[in-house]
Amino acid sequence: MKYSLLYKCLILASASLLTASANFAIAKSEVNSFPALSDSNVAVGFDTQGLQNLRDRIQQFVADGDTKGIATLLVKDGNVVNYTQAGIRRASDNAPIEQDTIYRIYSMTKPVTGVAMMMLFERGLFSLGDPIAKFIPEFEDLQVVKSYSEDGSVELEPLQRQPTMQELMSHTAGFAYGLYGNDPSNRQFMKDQILAAPDLDTFIDKVAKVPLMAQPGKQWFYSAAVDIQGAIVERLSGMSFGEFLQKNLFQPLAMEDTGFFVPAAKYDRFSDVWGYHPETKEFQQVPFPEPKYNRLGDVSFKADIPRFESGGGGLLSTISDYARFCQMLANKGKFNGQRILSAESIKLMRTNVLRDDQRVSISGTLSDSESKALGFGLNFGTIKNTGDGGFKLGDGSYFWGGAAGTWFWIDPVNNLFFIGMIQRFPQGGPEVDFRGVSQELVYSALK
Repeated sequence: MKYSLLYKCLILASASLLTASANFAIAKSEVNSFPALSDSNVAVGFDTQGLQNLRDRIQQFVADGDTKGIATLLVKDGNVVNYTQAGIRRASDNAPIEQDTIYRIYSMTKPVTGVAMMMLFERGLFSLGDPIAKFIPEFEDLQVVKSYSEDGSVELEPLQRQPTMQELMSHTAGFAYGLYGNDPSNRQFMKDQILAAPDLDTFIDKVAKVPLMAQPGKQWFYSAAVDIQGAIVERLSGMSFGEFLQKNLFQPLAMEDTGFFVPAAKYDRFSDVWGYHPETKEFQQVPFPEPKYNRLGDVSFKADIPRFESGGGGLLSTISDYARFCQMLANKGKFNGQRILSAESIKLMRTNVLRDDQRVSISGTLSDSESKALGFGLNFGTIKNTGDGGFKLGDGSYFWGGAAGTWFWIDPVNNLFFIGMIQRFPQGGPEVDFRGVSQELVYSALK
């Protein structure tokens, strides 16, 4: 089966039906900002049957056992065109997916962190050409892997120059991640359990001991760079990363259910996360009861357990909260009368900054034409050529997704965005192209 480029890109960031109408209020107190459709209000610019096909296919994902629960939202010109929910959020009592269900969005945290960085950029606190070590002096003497062999020997060399802030925000600074890769840098990330650091200061100290995978600016590699950005936000703002986001982004956008943990009062709304069980051949709640299968563990997000505030993957959110964030971006930095970022900063973030020889690579899964179609801006994947790679998205669309299957894209040409929320780790299970299917159906319905 051929999977879309969007699916391949977002796999990084790796049943009863309940159907909802399009009467989805993104903000209870701000309905004028997001006017919902009524049954008599035909979605302007969309084919009615095409939208029904979208709803039916989203529900079918649950009926086919591809996921336990799913919610999707399509917004065009600030209007909710379609909202569909299906399945359950919890195994213990089959509680259904609802509009206020809370999801782990994992790497969909990265664009949020990028916006926080651009707020500081607009305040003049850094420039894109600044060396990272100006703000993280622990990185002043980073080493670089020059060569290595299968027997474990590694040859290091010094930096030819310091990596820049733009390289940090575009995954070209040379950092590893520890999520995949058998090179010395990624192996050390895994060995030292760097992503399990208790706080950002400890995280930075550990990263400083890991050599870069390559000299700055040489290659694109999906990395821990956005967690490093979280530490920079703390140091430049004088606030904890979570406090900065709360004050400067979540409160102005009324993202009341977004944060790094779930308060006890909201825990009933928190979705389970599911994994594919190798014996039952079904998706079950993670972690699995049997110890031998507990490699698919889940990080706790309860308020009483201290957690590393991960700018790369730590946030939880609802589909309506993330819709406010997306609408702000679609509005070129403004939402409900408040200016979050300038239009120039939004354009900078969604503009490809990679050279032709800096291809986005995902474990060899991209064809040459697909790779040519994909660019990367500042904490966003970007579409730079819709004629290649099978994309129907408008040129300049930007997107990303999360490890448990969440995804979104924003299309400035057609002034629309789409969000999908599931909680499904794909390891070991059937590959299902949620993103590609939704993309195909949205643009098939668009007149």
